[in-house]
Amino acid sequence: MHHDSAADAERTERRSFFEQTAALILATATTIPASGSLAASVKDTEPPIGSTLRFFPGFEAFRIDTGEAIINGVKGGKGPPLLLLHGSPQSHVEWHKIAPILAENFTVVATDLRGYGDSSKPENGENHEAYSKRAMARDQIEVMRQLGFEKFKLAAHDRGARVAHRMALDHPDHVTKLVLLDFVPTYTSYKNVTREFATMYFHWFFFIQPEPIPETLLAGQGEFYLKTQTFKGLAPGVITDDAFSEYRRCFDNPRTLHAIMEDY
Repeated sequence: MHHDSAADAERTERRSFFEQTAALILATATTIPASGSLAASVKDTEPPIGSTLRFFPGFEAFRIDTGEAIINGVKGGKGPPLLLLHGSPQSHVEWHKIAPILAENFTVVATDLRGYGDSSKPENGENHEAYSKRAMARDQIEVMRQLGFEKFKLAAHDRGARVAHRMALDHPDHVTKLVLLDFVPTYTSYKNVTREFATMYFHWFFFIQPEPIPETLLAGQGEFYLKTQTFKGLAPGVITDDAFSEYRRCFDNPRTLHAIMEDY
């Protein structure tokens, strides 16, 4: 089944907007070295801190040990704190085009959700609880706390918006303003499944299949999958070649790929 032209146009316009609102950093970010068992989940498998700073000239990178995961990110700018959370299968690099603009008025913090980018990939936990939105939200609250921000504004896209939704419900005293992009609550979506929805979002149903079915079928297929599914139909230049290579690098990491499945 094919999408009609109106649906395709709407999807393209929506995705184009998100990618053109991109990310990142400057200022006095605290770099907290990874340690202990959590460090082992990052060591020798992820690039050094700051490997994505080519996307954010003049900004500073960090990795923060939250006690449950090690969260990779960047920080910069001036003004009230603003946390940016990315969608799947992207990373904080998603925000690289808009972050410098936001940094003129906000202290911007853009992070990789646990399991994504260069953040650590914890074990699944009982009933996949390590990748629950509640657990992923706790990471971000702790990151902001360690950076000195007890209260902050929050903007998030796609899977990050699901984390942000949970965060606002669990931690209303910390989130002062909330913007959710490309997001309908999961419960509402699943309660209203149509053939069109299942076709457009087939990956929701594919990614929840038991391990290692989706991991095996997607292994080493980052370029093909991202070009033909995730970023299909985007206008040229919406995603730069360098950003695409970064997303593909992460997607082709078997541990990241598994973590993405756990997120779903």
